Amino acid sequence: MTPLFEIESLTHRYGSVLALDDLSLSAEPGAIGLVGQNGAGKSTLIKILLGLVQHTSGTVRVFGSDVGKHGVGLRGRIGYMPEREGVLPGLNGIEYVGLAGELNGMPRKQSLRRAHELLSQLGLEEARYRRLENYSAGMQQRIKLAATLVHDPDLLLLDEPTSGLDPDGRTAMLSLLKSLARRPGKSLVLSTHLLGDIERVCRHAIILEEGAVAASGTLDELLAGQPHAFLLQWKSDNDAISGEFLAALQRSGAEVASGDELGQARVVVSEQWVTQQFFQLAHECGVTLTGLEPEEMDLSTVYRRLVGIDAAAPPLIGLAKGDASGVATS
Repeated sequence: MTPLFEIESLTHRYGSVLALDDLSLSAEPGAIGLVGQNGAGKSTLIKILLGLVQHTSGTVRVFGSDVGKHGVGLRGRIGYMPEREGVLPGLNGIEYVGLAGELNGMPRKQSLRRAHELLSQLGLEEARYRRLENYSAGMQQRIKLAATLVHDPDLLLLDEPTSGLDPDGRTAMLSLLKSLARRPGKSLVLSTHLLGDIERVCRHAIILEEGAVAASGTLDELLAGQPHAFLLQWKSDNDAISGEFLAALQRSGAEVASGDELGQARVVVSEQWVTQQFFQLAHECGVTLTGLEPEEMDLSTVYRRLVGIDAAAPPLIGLAKGDASGVATS
C-alpha cells in the first residue's frame, strides 16, 4: 500500500524562526490526529502537505508524489479546511460551496448539484440561500467543511475544525468528522491542540512538540506500555511518618508526586508492582491507607505524566523531542 504521506528530514523556517526541525515521518491511510500545542508546527506541516508552503529543506511525498514538483496536481485529491475564517462575505451557502467545486475543476452544474447535497447532509439546507456573514460560528465551520468536501477528495486536511465553537457546536462537528473518518478508501488528518477531539475521531495520532515528532502510532500503541499510576490517601499520626511512607515508596522504585494536601499523593509504579506492596509499606511505616484508586489512562494522562505538568493545567499536548515513523493503517 502506498503511504498516505512520507516525510524525510523536513525543516522549515520563517526567517529566523524554526517551525519544523528535521522532521521524519511516514503515515498509512486512515484517520490520523495531528496533535500539539499552539506553535508546535501543526499548521505549517498541513500547508506543506498541501503544497501551499515551499519547505526550506527535506522531502515530502503525498500519495507517492513529491509535493514540491506535483503540488498543483495533488490538490485535486486533497480537501483543506483552514483554521482561520475562510468564508467570503456577499455569497450565500450554495454559491460559496459551488465556487469551491469550480475552483477544484468541477463543471458549474455538477458543483452546484453537489453543493445542494452537502448542505442538506450537513444540516444547512434551510440556510443555503442565506448570506455567509449572517451564519453563526458553528454554521460557518460547517459551510467550510462543505467546501472542503465538494470535490470528493481522497484526503481531508482539517486545521482546528472545532476552533471557536461552543460545546454543542463542537460536539456536532466532532460527530460529523467521526462519520467522515469511517468512509472507505478516504483519509483524514485532524490537526488540533485538543486531545479529546483526537480520541473522539481518530485511531492514530502524531504528536508534535517544537517542530519535531514526539511520538506517533495508534492510540492503543501510545497508551500501551505506560507505567501504572495510583492516587493514594492515608492517615498518620504526624508529618514525619507521612514523609517516611513517601520515602519508603521511592526506595521501592515508585515515582511519587505529593498532593496539595497532607496525606495524599500520586504514585507511578512499574507493571511488575503488586498492589499489596502499598499496604505492606503503609503498615511498616505506621500509616493507614484510606484510598487507593488507579488513575484512568488516556492521551491527556500520558502527556501529563511525560512532561510532569500540573493536573489542573489545560489539556494541551506536547512531549519531548524525537523522531517517529510508521503510523499504522486503520
